Amino acid sequence: MLAQRVITAVVLLALLVPALLARTHWPFSLLTLALIGAAGWEWGRLNQAGPGLALAMGAALALACAAAFAAGWTERAPATHWWLAALLWVPGGALALRAGPQRWLHLARQARWLLGLLALWAAWLALSQARAVGLNFVLSVFALVWAADIAAYFGGRRFGRRKLAPSISPGKSWAGVYSGMLGVALLALAWSAADARLTVDSASLYTRLFGAFGVVGGMVALMGLAGMSVVGDLTKSVAKRAVGVKDSSGLLPGHGGVLDRIDALLPVFPLAFALQSL
Repeated sequence: MLAQRVITAVVLLALLVPALLARTHWPFSLLTLALIGAAGWEWGRLNQAGPGLALAMGAALALACAAAFAAGWTERAPATHWWLAALLWVPGGALALRAGPQRWLHLARQARWLLGLLALWAAWLALSQARAVGLNFVLSVFALVWAADIAAYFGGRRFGRRKLAPSISPGKSWAGVYSGMLGVALLALAWSAADARLTVDSASLYTRLFGAFGVVGGMVALMGLAGMSVVGDLTKSVAKRAVGVKDSSGLLPGHGGVLDRIDALLPVFPLAFALQSL
């Protein structure tokens, strides 16, 4: 299993790094389009779509992403898109977690399919636009999610007693959430300080939020984004537990499926643009 994880990680990095470092954003957009299409197929499978229909859902999602690319939205999408994504994720995520695995399958399949595909489409659009903004910017958003996850893991292991959502993800605790937020706060201060001293191709998310809202307001926004990364993770876990599977698929040997790797990113990227639009 460890060898599989390492090999898969090396292959993914070999694809991702050149796409990120390319002079234009379209290689990254095309790579992530393929991954999001696969995630759409996984979402259909997790939500009672048959094999053929799930494949059609993934293809339709990829075509919708391609249409947005052709329309030029990967360079500047309308701000209303980000606020619609926020409306989808904030109340929608809360309702999904409230339903839990026990009641998830009682929701209409068509509604689950549509909402999931819309969330994936918005996430891909935000990912692509983030890369078009600049390498420093897109990496700062990735790093926010990674820092929240890593700090939550260690903080939860050390201090976690009160469980966050035991019926959805027994390993998660409130201490992990707070630790993740602390990790994001420290990262934001360090990254924004580096922005001020180094020559970068674009301002990071942290510098932009601090510039727009001040340090205190920016920190509040970043804590919200850190919290939404947890919501993204838990929402996918609800769907998996409802059908009794461990991974969203076996597309990434040793890592599970694409959704297993990007779930926490899905709400964060569009919501970061929603906050920026203010």
